[in-house]
Amino acid sequence: MKRKYKLLVAIITILLALFIGAGFFAGNYFYNLALNPDTDKTAVLDAPHNLIDSNSNEAQEKEDREQWFNKHYEEKAIQSYDSLNLHAYAIQNSQPTDKWAIIFHGYSSDGTQMTKYAKQFYDMGYHVLIPDARGHGQSEGDYIGMGWHDRFDVVSWIDDIVNGNKDAEIVLFGVSMGGATVMMASGEDLPSNVKAIIEDCGYSSVWDEFSYQLQAIFHLPSFPIMQFSSVVTKLKAGYTLGEASAVDQVAKSKTPMLFIHGDNDTFVPSTMLNDVYEAANVPKQKLLVEGAGHGEAESVAGELYWETIQYFLETYMK
Repeated sequence: MKRKYKLLVAIITILLALFIGAGFFAGNYFYNLALNPDTDKTAVLDAPHNLIDSNSNEAQEKEDREQWFNKHYEEKAIQSYDSLNLHAYAIQNSQPTDKWAIIFHGYSSDGTQMTKYAKQFYDMGYHVLIPDARGHGQSEGDYIGMGWHDRFDVVSWIDDIVNGNKDAEIVLFGVSMGGATVMMASGEDLPSNVKAIIEDCGYSSVWDEFSYQLQAIFHLPSFPIMQFSSVVTKLKAGYTLGEASAVDQVAKSKTPMLFIHGDNDTFVPSTMLNDVYEAANVPKQKLLVEGAGHGEAESVAGELYWETIQYFLETYMK
């Protein structure tokens, strides 16, 4: 009887060890795939449901914007709370103003990809600051924060502007991961200089987004891969996938917010719009753009997109 018991314990121990070993192997694989900035992101970005249509009609407009951007930007740098050198592009408006737009880019991108939004805010009379997220562009970092640790970087950029102009009036604007970043920052103790926050197609939480992508790309359930991936993320990046929640942060926000999403978004499902919108207990507005995929609300909605933004900002900015 004792031999059978010992054999059973040994088998269970071996199976448990195999399960844990396989779990950490999978967790480490998905961490590197999603959050290591130095690994190839093709499996994620080129998945059929994640592909973003290009608009050939915008080619000349994009070239014109890039020429404008290259003539006007100055490089800025600050140090993060955890001693990373963070980089940004700053564009001073030719007209005197205290208004600033801080613009945050998406996953596996950088500040130079936000010229469309930078030019529009500039034409609306704003100074513009476009940070490279940690682990992106020219900013240091050996992991992708998905907006979570980046929320502290948002506060640092805000403080940098306010230190130079105590009368600054600031709007935070972000698309995709940038949208999640400004939502996650919204729950921090922001200075009164921040008058409004605008997010476009941000996710409700990192856990929700990764669970969705895990099923959509690999047809795998969340358990137990997400749990192991979260542990690996905690060990390597210092945060868990579950704590990185835009919903929880938005619920603590004191800043008016505008939420934008395309109803045909298959990268960040449009159902996440309702999750973050319902969580907000501040003056708020939402714009759901019919027929728009991920990051396409601006191009599909056209004038309505910027008219909605301008009207929203006129309510809270001088």
